[in-house]
Amino acid sequence: MRRTVLAAVLVLLAGVAAGVAYKAASSDREYQRLIAAGESSLAAGQTSLAIEAFSGAIALRPDSMLAYLKRGETYRHEGDLRAALRDLRTANSLDPTATRPLEQLGDVFSALQRYDRAAERYAAYVQIDDRSAPVLYKLALATYRGGHARDAIKPAKQAVAINSRFAEALYLLGLCYQADREHRDAIRSFEQAIRLAPALTPAREALAAAYRTVGRHRDAIDQLEAIAALDRERVDRLVALASAYADAGRMDLAVSTLGRAAERFPENPAVFTALGEVWLKSAESRSDDVSVGKAIEALRIAVMRGTGTGRELALYGRAQLLAGDTSGALRSLSDAATRLPVPPETFRHLATAASSTGNIRLARDALLRFVALQPGVPVTREVAYQIGAWSLALREPATASVWLVRALDSASPDPGVVATLANAYLAAGRRDTARETVENGLRHTPDDRRLLRLWAQLAKTRT
Repeated sequence: MRRTVLAAVLVLLAGVAAGVAYKAASSDREYQRLIAAGESSLAAGQTSLAIEAFSGAIALRPDSMLAYLKRGETYRHEGDLRAALRDLRTANSLDPTATRPLEQLGDVFSALQRYDRAAERYAAYVQIDDRSAPVLYKLALATYRGGHARDAIKPAKQAVAINSRFAEALYLLGLCYQADREHRDAIRSFEQAIRLAPALTPAREALAAAYRTVGRHRDAIDQLEAIAALDRERVDRLVALASAYADAGRMDLAVSTLGRAAERFPENPAVFTALGEVWLKSAESRSDDVSVGKAIEALRIAVMRGTGTGRELALYGRAQLLAGDTSGALRSLSDAATRLPVPPETFRHLATAASSTGNIRLARDALLRFVALQPGVPVTREVAYQIGAWSLALREPATASVWLVRALDSASPDPGVVATLANAYLAAGRRDTARETVENGLRHTPDDRRLLRLWAQLAKTRT
């Protein structure tokens, strides 16, 4: 009896085991089928069906790194980066040693412009496998875009060391060197990139810019001529080439290049902006009335046909200043100062126009903005003096004295600056400081009439 019961139990257990095994095998087959179906749907561009299939695989195996990875990649392909991020993070947590989720996470963070986070993921990949040139390149690119150009140099060099024909990595390495002001290394990297990929236009543009930075204008022109030849339908290529000609002093070539561009692209305001700038440079360097007139004509067309950018208006205002139209210049430059971004030089020219029309407050405030927009850039004595002098004229002696002190050369003080500073101290009621200032000025220039008159005035007041 016992043997019969035992046998029955064994048969039952065997049946259960067989059932469990069959169910597991069936579940495994269904999982594999769903993964395959998802991949097939994704290849066919049917992302919704792919997501449905991978979701089914996840339901069968919640601990499947592959299913989460596949669904995350599909979400990324569909453009749902937040959902992609969620699945890829899960895939990474299920298998931290797998490199593909790390790379995909880095790609998603890069697409979200969260470059520091992207660099962290690529760096984690490199810790596991440091022989992937594409991932090292991605690490360098994310690091560079995150504002850490110097730190991007090492992974970029590693990528090039693994694949010496990696033109894009050489181009990126050049950008890193350029950002770090290592111009010779930048030029060498750009040149190598172009030898490997002659049609890599961004590298040629960067090389031309680097050449211009170090004064190699002829070499810059060669690159820009090559770019213009490669892409004849881009007006900006011709504009860049003309600008290089102008920098090299070849105004004739700059004008003829832009003339041809105007014939091919008569409705494009950028051509007339560039043409006006070339004539303006010629007018400012030669005091040539003919060049001023041509600059005015070209820039008027640019302003009329353009979108009214600050740059167009600022150039037009500068040309109007040269032509003696101070009221028109003031209107153009004031308008330009409201169009972001505003180059600091716009405020310097606005100050000139405002002072020419007698608006001293606007002139002084424009120069203050000019200084404020350049933190870390030393203020010239000329600018400091002008702010101080205008502040004094506005009856703000305390402000005036601060700026006039900055304008004073202690080793060889200009008597005019000394006299203006002393007057500022006098206006502020600081007679003793004014007297000391005049005495110091007379020690350097004892015969200066302005200082002698001030000294006499101070002495008379003292008695």
